[in-house]
Amino acid sequence: MSIDFPVHRLMVPEPHLLPFAIGSFDTIGEMSRAGFPHRHSFFEIVHVTGGRGTHVLDLEHWPLDPPHLCVIAPGQVHYWDEVDGLTGQVLIFNEDFLLSPAEDGAALRTLASRPWLRLGGADRELPELLGELDREYRSLAPGYPGVLRSYLHILIVRALRASAPGADAAAPGRAEELAAAFRKLIAVPGRSVADCARQLGVSPGHLHTLVKQATGRTPGHLIRQQQTMTAKLLLARTDLTVRQIAREAGFGDPAYFSRFFRRETGMTPGEFRDGTGGNHHDPRLESIAGLPDGP
Repeated sequence: MSIDFPVHRLMVPEPHLLPFAIGSFDTIGEMSRAGFPHRHSFFEIVHVTGGRGTHVLDLEHWPLDPPHLCVIAPGQVHYWDEVDGLTGQVLIFNEDFLLSPAEDGAALRTLASRPWLRLGGADRELPELLGELDREYRSLAPGYPGVLRSYLHILIVRALRASAPGADAAAPGRAEELAAAFRKLIAVPGRSVADCARQLGVSPGHLHTLVKQATGRTPGHLIRQQQTMTAKLLLARTDLTVRQIAREAGFGDPAYFSRFFRRETGMTPGEFRDGTGGNHHDPRLESIAGLPDGP
């Protein structure tokens, strides 16, 4: 089965016709601070300048402590939990708006694995870039789409540099591209590191090196993280048995799955479902079908 989270499609305010928008949480719309789990079909960059509460991204809770920057990639599950006074800027755009879809898309997916990016010191140039993007977007001057693409590319490159101090990330290369492709593969349960390496045409050792370089985590860690997230979502949102959830998360042996889940989370699947797992019984994780599309 699949987890039926609503998928929000890109919607931009008039008079713009571009697959791109920038504004505040208010001008982009209420859905930009939605308090229920959902996915996007587009990229979102949020620059949080004020507020209290928590941003939940793939079931990881990140307390607000502005100023900071976060990238949400297509397909990631996220929502804002009990936020108050949320302020800042929001960018939403499709992958085909990027100046270099392959390079910039890979960089954005790497950034999406590294929330939050705290802004300070040399990173203060990022808010200035966001200001330039906002002014150009509102100007509607001749040639503004190309200028927006260029500014967006610079923002992505500099954010990637800032997120990995000391790394030469000015031009995302093979590591970021391979890591992005690997993440897409492991979204399907049951994939091993060896399977993914074979499909990507590299050795498991080379895959390990490049994925660790791009994300700071090993391929095995990312697979376990994906399996744990899938299991948590199914335990929180469905009445499936542990055996069925084990199968959906890519495990053939329910007993091994239970041991795995306890090792990764510190509790059994039953304990997590019964309420000792914290927020997973939040009413926003219940029925959310039929909600409108939006950012």
